Amino acid sequence: MGRLFWKFFFAFWLALLVAGAGVGAAVWLHQRTLNGRGQELERGPRAVFLVNATTATLRHGGIAALRDVLEEWNAQQGRAHVYVVDDAGRELLDRAVPAEALAQARRLAREDRESQVARLETAGERRYLFFIPAEEEAPRRHPPPAPLLSISIGILASLGFSALLAWYLSKPIRHLRGAFDAVATGKLETRIGARMGRRRDEIADLSQDFDRMTQQLQILLGSQRRLLHDVSHELRSPLARLQAAIGLARQQPERLDASLDRIERESGRLDELVGELLTLSRLEVSMSGAADEEVDLVDLVAGIADDARFEAEATGRRVEFSSQGEAIVKVRAELLHRAFENVIRNAVKYTNEGTAVMVRVERWTAPDRLSVIVDDQGPGVPEGDLQAVFEPFFRSETGVKTTGFGLGLAIARRAIEVHGGSIRALNRQGGGGLRVEIEMPTDVPV
Repeated sequence: MGRLFWKFFFAFWLALLVAGAGVGAAVWLHQRTLNGRGQELERGPRAVFLVNATTATLRHGGIAALRDVLEEWNAQQGRAHVYVVDDAGRELLDRAVPAEALAQARRLAREDRESQVARLETAGERRYLFFIPAEEEAPRRHPPPAPLLSISIGILASLGFSALLAWYLSKPIRHLRGAFDAVATGKLETRIGARMGRRRDEIADLSQDFDRMTQQLQILLGSQRRLLHDVSHELRSPLARLQAAIGLARQQPERLDASLDRIERESGRLDELVGELLTLSRLEVSMSGAADEEVDLVDLVAGIADDARFEAEATGRRVEFSSQGEAIVKVRAELLHRAFENVIRNAVKYTNEGTAVMVRVERWTAPDRLSVIVDDQGPGVPEGDLQAVFEPFFRSETGVKTTGFGLGLAIARRAIEVHGGSIRALNRQGGGGLRVEIEMPTDVPV
């Protein structure tokens, strides 16, 4: 049992003990009140009849007849209900008289001469007070259970309930602790949702959050590993060519110029690869500066499409642009420029020769957003690869030979997501080719 179990246990137990003590005190006070009522006078019809009967016996039969009646009642019922007390405070049958009941009877007989439950009668030279204490009229009460037994049962019941409740609350927390220890040792496949059973409380919600966290960590770690593998693979090829060019320059000095050209091209490729990796890394941790540049997103995309059109015409391709409205917001202009440029240039790269890349910008006011749609007329992408095209170093098997490292769309996705937008790819219906849809919120105050 952990420390939390004992904290829960003692807290619940003390709470139950305090509550039990309060209930016990209330019951005790109530019982005491009931017991106190036994010192009062009985005022029911039977009490009136008995007092009248005994006073009549005294008047017509004398003290001897009254004594005989009281002794007969005492013999038949085990007790006589009516007390008869003379001026000296002596009861006729020498019974102990409740002091409070006697005082109340005397007060009632003096103050209320018509009272029929406490009466004074004179016989000879003495006066006698007739009354019936309430405890004599009330039925016998069953004695309460032994206090020690009741307390013992209450303590045992509170112990059991507290232990059960503390176990119920601390058990899932122990599962969580064990799961955290497992994740800390590298077991990211750990899940605890099934261990919660049918719980539907905040602890069960916490276990679901834990499972989502470990799943996300597992995905991120897997992505990191794949990224390291892909980076090492991409770096190996240009480094191998650099080494070959250096070896060739040493073995064939007469071809030094050609070797230097090769070294320059490969070093440029390495520089480009490292730059894109740094950009992707900054985007992964969202450390690309503050969104403090006020730009018109429509004009930004139009400028990129115009530059792409100039390059596409040199390869027998076209870029067609259409737009409506404007969208002036504060963004990280360099990142968005890079994202839109990567998407449009990627479309120019894959569209078939003699065809056009269509770039369309639409502004929506409900909700306030901007849509950028880029269509090419190339071979498209297999359905199973539509999500993977945004992963680093991914190259789909389209049969088109292109240059690059497969980082352009990955950088575009992260740059769009940093600004609260989304990007997706889907194959065009009918004419073929790939469509990339980008949605950006434009309700950011400027």
